[in-house]
Amino acid sequence: MRFKFSSISTLPLLLLTTALLSGCGFHLRGDYDIPETLSTMSLTSYDQYSTFTRMVQRQLRMNEIQLVTPSAETPNLHLMSESTSERTLSLYQNTRAAEKELTFRASYRVTIPELGVKTFSTSVTRSYLDNPLAALAKSVEREMIVDEMRKLAASQIVRQMARLKAAIQNGDINDIDIQPYSESKIDKELDNSSAITTQ
Repeated sequence: MRFKFSSISTLPLLLLTTALLSGCGFHLRGDYDIPETLSTMSLTSYDQYSTFTRMVQRQLRMNEIQLVTPSAETPNLHLMSESTSERTLSLYQNTRAAEKELTFRASYRVTIPELGVKTFSTSVTRSYLDNPLAALAKSVEREMIVDEMRKLAASQIVRQMARLKAAIQNGDINDIDIQPYSESKIDKELDNSSAITTQ
């Protein structure tokens, strides 16, 4: 027996799915309101072949930003550096690390002709349990976590660029005062296991 669903009956399901995706932090293509001034720009990096550079490039294109060859007349996003650090949060009874915290940091510079240059930094923090009996599996898990943090940082860079809109309208991006995101707010987005701070 075949069941046919009308467009009317599937509409509520579609709306519910969209709401759930938005609630869990999923962003649709072009979700960030990028200023028109930055709709065409160049991307340069300390390492043009790095994984992080490729992730930022992908985020820019997902938000419909046209990437062009660097020139004096074109806005530029320059990735200055990235680093990953680790610290122990708790220990097993035998003093071996039980829980660790990873922090990914990236700094970048936005240059807009005739408006100025502004340097930003972003960091993403994740914690995970370290099982010494499964060292290989944990090593793979660690790399997956670092990649996830890179993706979040790349998304955060695009979000930050969207927040430059008011400064661009004022004619000077150096006047913008960006406050760090609160850890509790980001924790809710990342299921209480991650934090993003930007300054």
